[in-house]
Amino acid sequence: MIVREAQGFVEKFEGALGKGKGRKLYAFKVMMAKKLIKFNRDFENFKTACIPWERKIKEVESHFGSSVASYFIFLRWMYGLNLVLFGFMFGLVIIPEVLMGLPQGSIPRKTVPRDEQDTAMDFSVLSEFGGYFRYSVIFYGYYNNQNTIGFLKFRLPLSYFLVGIGIFGYSLMVVIRTMARNANEGGDGADESEFTFCWKLFTSWDYLIGNPETADNKYASITTSFKESIVDEQENQKDENIHLRRFLRVLANVLITCSLGGSGYLIYFVVKRSQDYAKMDSSQLSWYQKNEVEFVMSLLGLVCPPLFETIAELEDYHPRIALKWQLARIFALFLGNLYTFLFALIDDVNEKLEKEKVIKNETIWALNQYYANYTLYHNVTQNIPLPEIAPADVIRGPCWETEVGIEFVKLTVSDIEVTYLTILIGDFMRALIVRFLNYCWCWDLEAGFPSYGEFDISGNVLGLIFNQGMIWMGTFYAPGLMGINILRLVSSMYLQCWAVMSSNVPHERVFKASRSNNFYMGILLLVLFLSLMPVVYTMMTMSPSFDCGPFSGREKMYDVVIETIQNLPPFMANIFTYASNPGLIISIVLLMVLAIYYLNTVSKAYQKANMDLKRKIQMQRDEEKNRRNNKDSTNQVMKDLEDLMPNKSLIPPPAAEEPEPLTQNPLTIEEWTDAPGREQVQKCSNTLVIET
Repeated sequence: MIVREAQGFVEKFEGALGKGKGRKLYAFKVMMAKKLIKFNRDFENFKTACIPWERKIKEVESHFGSSVASYFIFLRWMYGLNLVLFGFMFGLVIIPEVLMGLPQGSIPRKTVPRDEQDTAMDFSVLSEFGGYFRYSVIFYGYYNNQNTIGFLKFRLPLSYFLVGIGIFGYSLMVVIRTMARNANEGGDGADESEFTFCWKLFTSWDYLIGNPETADNKYASITTSFKESIVDEQENQKDENIHLRRFLRVLANVLITCSLGGSGYLIYFVVKRSQDYAKMDSSQLSWYQKNEVEFVMSLLGLVCPPLFETIAELEDYHPRIALKWQLARIFALFLGNLYTFLFALIDDVNEKLEKEKVIKNETIWALNQYYANYTLYHNVTQNIPLPEIAPADVIRGPCWETEVGIEFVKLTVSDIEVTYLTILIGDFMRALIVRFLNYCWCWDLEAGFPSYGEFDISGNVLGLIFNQGMIWMGTFYAPGLMGINILRLVSSMYLQCWAVMSSNVPHERVFKASRSNNFYMGILLLVLFLSLMPVVYTMMTMSPSFDCGPFSGREKMYDVVIETIQNLPPFMANIFTYASNPGLIISIVLLMVLAIYYLNTVSKAYQKANMDLKRKIQMQRDEEKNRRNNKDSTNQVMKDLEDLMPNKSLIPPPAAEEPEPLTQNPLTIEEWTDAPGREQVQKCSNTLVIET
């Protein structure tokens, strides 16, 4: 064994032990190894620097805690998801239509009607996304229904349909994968409840920090983490009156339920009234009447979350639990408002479909009359030319898909405006008033009203999630909506980071965020599913407009897939026909449900086994500690058994162990003075028996 160790030592340091070329080669290897280590470290730093907004989020986390930083991390993740979805829509739908489709003004669906051309560039019209915006690539109605376009024979209708479905499929895959990764990271088995403050006190500082700004952020981060841990410890030791607490929580839920019902009724009433306004002359309507739906929905989203937070003070939950309840209530508010808006919008779409049928029948009748008159006048029955009508003069239907897309775009833009005005007026102007008028006011503005604002985590998270739900639903009717959302997310990151650092203060009860953001992801997954249903309902049941959009001229939108399958070779067509059999699809869905149930059961079993192992390890560690310290057992089961034993008081206490003598042969002063290595002995021993 010793020979092998010596041989390994010689092989490792052969160059350093030798002379000449061997020493130079060894020095070169050492230098290259150090260079490689430095390169790997610099490359890791470069990868960290390439993460968007990493320093901004770290700065926010150091001053406001992990709960506020989790919102900005979620916002950055949402930006990455939307960037990929925008790449799909832009590369497979918008660019092919712009490069290979018919140009602007060549056909009626790409031309502004004659009676709208005078006002098509007015700001009031463009702000409502009418005029040239309405007949552009932003909305559904611009795209042509030709099966193939350009020299590449690109199937634009099929691409439009598949991208609309693929956006939901890719989003579903990414959200589920992120939830699985977060759950894996959150379950590493570490026990953070042991010696929390000791670990934070002795191991928090990073001694490699050399930048003063980074040191300040690290100092603030450690301070905030102590505040978070103190809040958790206080909540664990808090006693409460359970009956009074239950009564107050029931009362709070009753008040919030009444608020949710009232908001839903208000939105349904406003949407119904806006349909009556749409039948009137737009010149007779005021700005509020034109934008009443967007204004009311934005106002409810602005007023209801603070109201819910005020009512939630009655419940006195732990801040982390209170945040989840607040998120669930705002989720119910936004979901009710959104689906109330959709139900009212479907009624409006049905009215437009009836109007389209009338216009379509009138158009067919006019064409039949033209062909009959042309045949009688020219005495021909074949090769009859189409009537020469300018694209701007063609009578066209209302194009309900574009109308729906305009509503979603207006909702998104109004949400952006309300959010930014809230930041500038509700946070920045409020902070200016408190900062500069506090010295000459009757009371302390910082400690009393209005004080500095706190960052509303629940309202911002739910606003971001439901805005994403509107993007998922509206992108099918407005392909340009995804680009608008990208600009919104980028500007929101910079503006909200600036606002939270300049105008907000940390929460009075700073709390630690959950180790995984699966609560946010769970809400996002539910919103994704609820956003998918209206789009699938549109594709499968509602008839597309006859004169606009890539699916015009078909009974249903999914007919484009059937047409494509029929054009394939017979062998492949049979495969797709069998794959689309309802019996096979239902069987696959049932198999997926069973697989999900099985995996969920296995996961719960693993979690239970993990908890049992942790409990056993903790018990063994306590017993080992007690054996070393010669104390009573801390195992609760063993204590209960000992209490049940008779004559427990007669059990003799354990005998104390006598300390072993430090030395068998005490040294004299002369021997101690002459003893070799006494300096080392003096350093290692605090007591010594000396016999004179």
